[in-house]
Amino acid sequence: MMPLTSGRYDVPSTGRSTRGVGWTTGRQHTFLSDLERDYFYALDYADGVTDIREQYPLLPLEETKLIADKLGIEHPKDPKTGVDIVMTTDFVITYRDKEYARTVKPSKELENERILEKFEIERTYWESHQVDWGIVTERDLPYTLIRNVEWIHKEFHNEDVEKLGIFAVQSLERSLAALLQSGTAIAKACLTCDEQMGLEAGTALAMFRHFVARRIWSVNMSEKINPSNSLMGFISMEQMAYWRKAVEICRYSMKIW
Repeated sequence: MMPLTSGRYDVPSTGRSTRGVGWTTGRQHTFLSDLERDYFYALDYADGVTDIREQYPLLPLEETKLIADKLGIEHPKDPKTGVDIVMTTDFVITYRDKEYARTVKPSKELENERILEKFEIERTYWESHQVDWGIVTERDLPYTLIRNVEWIHKEFHNEDVEKLGIFAVQSLERSLAALLQSGTAIAKACLTCDEQMGLEAGTALAMFRHFVARRIWSVNMSEKINPSNSLMGFISMEQMAYWRKAVEICRYSMKIW
């Protein structure tokens, strides 16, 4: 289901609409608030999430109208025409082959009686469809991780990978990893690699973000990534491969014994 951001839909917005291509879906997503965008970053990075759909319509319209009538709640209407409009849920997420519906709202809006009435229609709709529904506020979000994901997000699809070629990328990866493991600050390490390899300034830093976004490198995402600082908890692809092999050997040994 594609996002619905126009027409006769109950799609509240703070006036700050943003768009971005998702890692998980490969689709362009539209967000109607900063809070929606931030929640999306957390979802896009999470293991086990296989699909993310925003502004999901609660169809058919007759179903939510019936629910509203049974609850004694006025159904959302177009303010200009007074015609009943299709309600939406901010996100429907597929996580480990199970669907979850999540509404994203600032915590202060939970004091608004009309918003709570709409939530009750929404909750009842998803309950009837046997889908887990819940509310997400700014208090639930891991903001350090989200800001890190935001910083690396656009480099998931990095044009330099194809331009440089596989051998240059691998050489850059090894050189940059060695500098980072020696404790050199991220920005300085990247600038050194740019100069050594004759690359345009900023190329290595963009590739650093690409390696982290693609999880070729593992870093502690719960700690803010600051290019001016050295990187704590950095693990290169070669180290991960070595440790995986060590784990397999350990498992094999356990089977023998």
